[in-house]
Amino acid sequence: MYLCRKSMLIKSKRICLLFIFVMAIFTFSRADESGVPLIGITSDFEADEKDSVGSANTQMSYVNAILESGGLPLLIPPIRGEDAVDTFCSSLDGLLLIGGLDVWPSAYGEKAHTLVDSLPARRFQFEQRLIKKWLSQTDKPLLGICLGCQFTNVICGGTLVQDIPSQVFNALRHQQSGGVFHGVNLIAGTRLQQIFGQDQLVVNSSHHQAVKKVGKDLTIAAQSADGVIEALELPGDRFVLLVQWHPERLEEQHRKMIFGAFIHACQLATEVERLKESAKSKAGK
Repeated sequence: MYLCRKSMLIKSKRICLLFIFVMAIFTFSRADESGVPLIGITSDFEADEKDSVGSANTQMSYVNAILESGGLPLLIPPIRGEDAVDTFCSSLDGLLLIGGLDVWPSAYGEKAHTLVDSLPARRFQFEQRLIKKWLSQTDKPLLGICLGCQFTNVICGGTLVQDIPSQVFNALRHQQSGGVFHGVNLIAGTRLQQIFGQDQLVVNSSHHQAVKKVGKDLTIAAQSADGVIEALELPGDRFVLLVQWHPERLEEQHRKMIFGAFIHACQLATEVERLKESAKSKAGK
């Protein structure tokens, strides 16, 4: 009897949390009149053996970076089913893809290197659907960090260096205990170079994988001295910026440059969409 009641209580809590989550989506959906954009932040996922029960979480550094730049963060758990992905794509003003473990090599047609530490199936499958739909069915801004950079590149048809130390000759240290910093060269004329107004940056580094073949429509925005690709972007008006480092962990000035540009792009994109909807409404009268 106790176990039965405990099971019912757990189920009730899950239903309650799901209800709160769904209500949050519709309560805060789209930028409000003050221009505060709703930013979805993907989450890490720790699963049990059956991948059915687990926890979704994200580091507060991502949340704080969105808040201090003028956005409203919303944690996105890896929910099964297309309906949730459709709701996120229609309701959010911007998408932040956080770091994590490795993209499945099968997603870009390769066998796994012995040092690959793959994402949990639930997170991989959810973010695969989310990124595909976000890129193909919306014009909204996207900021990808570390794994977010790599995963988006794969979705666009690119491939990855599965292990930098063993696959890149004379590579810099891109990952080590305690953290590591190195320089990156920004490509002239790119959005990233325009954001910072300079040709070089010193960034943190905590990755053992990197972009190899660049995905369709993306372009290189930064590289390190060893040739490793450190940033990609989508040329043109739409804001899609993918960085290999972790700007949310860097000093305030660097952090605000990237996240400020992202939030500003979300505000502009939302305003453009509002104007289009207003024009359609007037034309229909």
